[in-house]
Amino acid sequence: MFIAINEYDEIWEKINGLIKLEKDSSYTLDFNERIITTGKSYAYLKIAEGCSNNCTYCAIPYIQGKYVSRKMEDILEEAKILADKGIKELIIIAQDTGRYGEDLYGKPKLTELLNELCKINGFKWIRFLYTYPETITDELIETVKTQDKICKYFDIPIQHISNKVLKRMNRKSDKESIEKTIEKIRQKIPNVILRTTLIVGFPGETKEQFEELYEFVEKTKFDKLGVFMYSKEDGTPASKLPDQVHYMTKKSRRDKIMNLQKEISKENLEKNIGKTYEVLLESTSFDSKYYVGRTYMDVPEEDGVIFIKKTKEIEIGSFVKCKVTDIRDYDMIGEIIVK
Repeated sequence: MFIAINEYDEIWEKINGLIKLEKDSSYTLDFNERIITTGKSYAYLKIAEGCSNNCTYCAIPYIQGKYVSRKMEDILEEAKILADKGIKELIIIAQDTGRYGEDLYGKPKLTELLNELCKINGFKWIRFLYTYPETITDELIETVKTQDKICKYFDIPIQHISNKVLKRMNRKSDKESIEKTIEKIRQKIPNVILRTTLIVGFPGETKEQFEELYEFVEKTKFDKLGVFMYSKEDGTPASKLPDQVHYMTKKSRRDKIMNLQKEISKENLEKNIGKTYEVLLESTSFDSKYYVGRTYMDVPEEDGVIFIKKTKEIEIGSFVKCKVTDIRDYDMIGEIIVK
């Protein structure tokens, strides 16, 4: 039995249902029904399992196996179920969404899948996460640009920018191709939001290679950025590499980039002051004085939120027009535009 956080007040009813199932053979539960544990406004939809990239630091291929795509018709059927349940935002996930369909259809099918998902009534926003830079095609960029339902948001885990580090990681992109992809996305979609993740302290990472990464972050000015310190995963090739970096060095490097990103984030967010955005209301603040919502620029539980002064009662799960009036760290403050 699965209980969502917002269903805790129904726990006894659900337990009684299971007891009834034991006693009454005519009472059935649909164990194929999609369980939503993220609330009523958004849901994740996994399109593949496992990974075949074999990055030297990652144990996922050993734990989950090689990359296996789901059939497109099954994905679309599940998406329709979610839409019928009232889900407003659909978030597509996999270990590498850009490779969807390669194993099943002989070529990538993410763009086709996104176009089909956009035909389903009910969704306001559709976004996809974790797309490696080498899988971002011109066709995919064009689809994100032209499909109104798709959030103008790319989550591109590059991990590093030094070609020597990328090679030791067994990544398929290099510095030149990563920079070219980012430049192309920003040229095609001026209002796009770019997110990435980095790893510092990978075995053999020199001071010069870290500084190259730091300068890249400073120049590129990602909207969203997370940094992980490298940690050994048993059984992975990287765990056996020489020149393991000391913990304190890794921590120092992570903190240095995150301090830089805090300033970049502030600079980026300040550009939103005075602008109006569509906001999905998801909850109220602890003191009930504010609504808490998100724009297309923010992934739930990963990015920031927008706090909106509560001047009237509005149903949670609704979309409202909101003007940004201020920022706080990684979050925004706004007010509802009254028609």
